[in-house]
Amino acid sequence: MASASGSALCFTDASTSPAIRRDLGALCLPPSTITFGFVDKPIINLQRLRLSGLKPRAANATAVENGKQDSDEVPTPVVIIDQDSDPDATVVEVTFGDRLGALLDTMNALKNLGLNVVKANVYLDSSGKHNKFAITKADSGRKVEDPELLEAIRLTVINNLLEFHPESSSQLAMGAAFGVLPPTEQVDVDIATHIKIEDDGPDRSLLYIETADRPGLLVELVKNITDISVAVESGEFDTEGLLAKVKFHVSYRNKALIKPLQQVLANSLRYFLRRPSTDDSSF
Repeated sequence: MASASGSALCFTDASTSPAIRRDLGALCLPPSTITFGFVDKPIINLQRLRLSGLKPRAANATAVENGKQDSDEVPTPVVIIDQDSDPDATVVEVTFGDRLGALLDTMNALKNLGLNVVKANVYLDSSGKHNKFAITKADSGRKVEDPELLEAIRLTVINNLLEFHPESSSQLAMGAAFGVLPPTEQVDVDIATHIKIEDDGPDRSLLYIETADRPGLLVELVKNITDISVAVESGEFDTEGLLAKVKFHVSYRNKALIKPLQQVLANSLRYFLRRPSTDDSSF
C-alpha cells in the first residue's frame, strides 16, 4: 500500500517482491526539483505564479481583440498547450467559437515572456476557429520545456481572453476571480476528477487526468508526479472551459510504470486534486 512520510510518498506491500520493493524505495525520497522533458530546476513560488499572469477585470470591460462579440450563447473557450505534435516547438492552440481574430495582442504578450512565434495558422471546423502558434524560447530557439513557463503561457493566453473577450469569463475557472462574469456553474472536484494510466510501449506510460481547472495547476501536477520519482517526458495540457484535461508521457527510470507504481501515482494525484484547501488565516 502507499503511505505518507512527511511530504514523501512511500510504497510498501507485503505481497510485492523484495526486488520491486527495493526498486521502489526511491519513492520515499522525493526530489527537490521538477522536470518536464529535459528541464531540471527548482520550483518557484506557486502563489506568485498563480497571480502573476492574471489581472482583475473592470465590470464594464468591452474590448474585443479583432473579433466579434454578441449576445449569442457563449462558446466554451479552449486553450491547448501541446508538447507532442512538433519536436522543435511548443504548439499553443486557442479556440473560442468563431469570435477570435488574429490574436496579435496575444502573440505580443507571448513575446514579452521571452518567446518567439515562429509559425501561426488558422483553421476552421465545426467547433469554431482554431488559432495555432508554434513558439520557441527567444534565447535558445528551442521549444519550451520549463513547466513554470508553460503555465505562464497558459495564463497569459487566458488573461488575454478575459481582457479582449470578457464574456469568456463565465466559461473559465479563472473568471471567478479575474473576470467580469463569474462562472454560473461550480465544478465538483470529486466528481470531475478522473485519472487513468496505461502502457505506451516498454519505455513509458500514458497518464490521463481530467479535473477542475485552477491557476498553477500544470506546475503543481508536474511537481506532484516528480515528487515520487516519476519523470514527465512530454504531453499536452488542455483548458476546456472549467476543466483541465491532461495527457502526460511518464516513465520511471526510463521504463514504463509497473502496475503497483501506477496505483501509487494515481492515488497520490487523486489525494492532491481532491484534498480541501485551507486558508492560512484559519490557523
